[in-house]
Amino acid sequence: MSEFFVDNTARPRRSLLSVPAINLRALQKLSSLTCDGAIFDLEDSVAPEVKDEARDNLLSVFRETPLVNREAIIRINPLSTTAGRKDVDAVLSCLPHAVLLPKVEQPSDVHELADLLDEADAPEGMQIWAMIETPRGILNAAAIAEAAHTTGSRLGAFVVGLNDLRKDTRVPARPGRTYLVPWLMQVVLAARAYGLDVIDSVSNDFRDLDAFATECEQGRDMGFDGKMLIHPAQIEAANAAFAPDEAALAEARETIAAFAKPESVGLNVINMNGRMIERLHVTGAERLVAIAGIIAARKAENQ
Repeated sequence: MSEFFVDNTARPRRSLLSVPAINLRALQKLSSLTCDGAIFDLEDSVAPEVKDEARDNLLSVFRETPLVNREAIIRINPLSTTAGRKDVDAVLSCLPHAVLLPKVEQPSDVHELADLLDEADAPEGMQIWAMIETPRGILNAAAIAEAAHTTGSRLGAFVVGLNDLRKDTRVPARPGRTYLVPWLMQVVLAARAYGLDVIDSVSNDFRDLDAFATECEQGRDMGFDGKMLIHPAQIEAANAAFAPDEAALAEARETIAAFAKPESVGLNVINMNGRMIERLHVTGAERLVAIAGIIAARKAENQ
């Protein structure tokens, strides 16, 4: 079974590879890949007639070849469907780090799943991630994010889904995602307002890796923590784009060291190289350094 992370503030989520749970061969290969986590998909990529087989695949993989030191997320079907209820039973058998709930449009969607997990005594560390992928979901992003501050909500992250959003809004797929950027930023803002991580949408053309790398850089600059992927070929570019910047990392270490000095004890603001730095920046600096440490440790293990 998966092991839960102790510190939720220090999880690299640069690359989250979505794999259809019906594809047993792909599931078994996950342990050899360098993505930060895997989204085991029981929803759109699995046809109705083989969903039972897909659930059986997950039980086998979680038992025999679990991900080590990386996040495992299971995307279920909507709870309004029979498939969704069966998926929750599979989740409780597999015990992933998180459950990804599709088409979240209101806080009650999150609370309903949280109640089911609580009733089944699921581990407290098991999170709920919300797919924001409909016009109503975008409009209600802040209200949904606020659900994270409700006792027992389990909400930990947003994942943007642009394919459904494009379909519903009739905005075509164009390079640069020009007309989608305002909505993407709205989701980022809502997530940050309530302390959630936020993951950028998939890029459907996995053959054009240059365009994908550009989209990763755009997502990073918009404030996303990482990207949902559909092919292993996309892992390297996502890991590179969303990795801590070396200059930012050096500044983070300097900030931590500066506030640790005896003369800085009790001070909320200090002068660091001619710039005024507030103590509140230490938390972010510590998170960045912790994430960089995890990434470096994984890289050393794979060499």
